Amino acid sequence: MNMAAKSAPFLSTSRLLALAPMEDITDSPFRRICRRLGADIVYSEFVSSEGLIRDAKKSLKKLLFTPSERPIGIQIYGHDVESMRLAALMAESYDPDFIDINAGCPVKKLVNKGACAALLKDLPLLARMTHEVVKSVRLPVTVKMRIGWDSRSIVAVDAARMLEDAGVSALAIHGRTRDQAYRGTANWDMIAASAAAVSVPVIGNGDIRLPEDALQRFQRYPEIAGIMIGRGAIGVPWLFDRIHNLMRGEEVASPPFAHRVALLKEHILYSVEERGERLGVMTMRKHFSGYLKGEPMVAQLRSRLMQFYEVEPLFAELDDYLQSRSLP
Repeated sequence: MNMAAKSAPFLSTSRLLALAPMEDITDSPFRRICRRLGADIVYSEFVSSEGLIRDAKKSLKKLLFTPSERPIGIQIYGHDVESMRLAALMAESYDPDFIDINAGCPVKKLVNKGACAALLKDLPLLARMTHEVVKSVRLPVTVKMRIGWDSRSIVAVDAARMLEDAGVSALAIHGRTRDQAYRGTANWDMIAASAAAVSVPVIGNGDIRLPEDALQRFQRYPEIAGIMIGRGAIGVPWLFDRIHNLMRGEEVASPPFAHRVALLKEHILYSVEERGERLGVMTMRKHFSGYLKGEPMVAQLRSRLMQFYEVEPLFAELDDYLQSRSLP
């Protein structure tokens, strides 16, 4: 099954920073903001292979992106090899920069169908699925996975070797098992061991919330080619720039509050453009905490913002608060 990995120069970026694929988070508006603020690569929300081959409207919409989001990978998931192969071909027709296979999501309704992290219980199936996708598309193929199903089945090193043989161009490894979900601590030692076992780039994922977290991982684990940030970036898109600045020995302070409010407004307008006003505003609520964190009486402000379904009163509330913060 040994296949040579396809060339992917963007995956060879020194100390690469990636925005993790997250359902209902990494939509086009958020990807645009993160790319501008230092994310070297981004991923789509995960897309159902079965949804794609059945032309499901929701799945097809997830394939759309803007030129400013490049380099971008479309992540697909499923349990059936042929469905994944066909889905990869459909995703490729939208001309992303790479295709990613989800072997890490811990969501129960997906793993119960044999998809995502459940593939870690059947490495030959995962390898065969990856091989068929690699063979069928012209684009580079990557896999995002966890270190294993549970503490008794840590398979990251074996999986990495099998996937390299299957032809992947890079791997992203979340340092938790499926059983952990997002609890406990990510095992970066296992991520590094997996990276040392293969020649393709390995991107580590887990517990990166501050610039210092990323710098520490790069210093301690020279085997890793990059770092992927998921929940730590929600509402904090400038985290990527802060990490780059820290690695250059530059200022790492968070943007001034007025700048964060301006970014939040821009993000809201992108979301409204994408979804319409009511849904676009509601979708942004999960980002409010990050954008506004650390300000006085911010819990009360966030509570008021949650009441709005239209842009004008929401912006007026933000402006009033900003004005009150600037008074002596």
